[in-house]
Amino acid sequence: YKPFQYIEDVDKPSDVRNILLVVATLIASVTFQVGVNPPGGVWQEGDHVGKAIYASEPATYSIFLISNTLTLATSMLIIIPLTYKFPFHLEIVIATFSMAVTYGSAVVAVTPHEIRFRYPIAAFAMPFILRCLIQLFKVLVFKNDHKSDLENDNNE
Repeated sequence: YKPFQYIEDVDKPSDVRNILLVVATLIASVTFQVGVNPPGGVWQEGDHVGKAIYASEPATYSIFLISNTLTLATSMLIIIPLTYKFPFHLEIVIATFSMAVTYGSAVVAVTPHEIRFRYPIAAFAMPFILRCLIQLFKVLVFKNDHKSDLENDNNE
């Protein structure tokens, strides 16, 4: 795998950004499609018409739903900052948000009422919350490092 690894001094940041955008977009596309059209399809007749066949296995369907939702949210979180200051960035954010709403409504439509949504909702929020906490930590650490640098300069 060594020839394929990222090398900071060799690889251009724009090339890395483009590769990350392609990968994140592919992941978002696949997870969106699987969420809208669940594995096994939906019941065509009977009491469960329009509901995911896979949901008849509640435990495994819940794991699928949580994992798929986490993956979609993470890829969306990658796409938005990588397109910052691109032309039409606002439109990209609106389209990404709309995709999340569409995904959520499709998942709700095909998921039986017996399956609870608190874990998929938490899975969707997790990457955004973690990113905010990481940024907050960086700000606090940088602020403290900056203060100690100023104090050291004043003492000298």
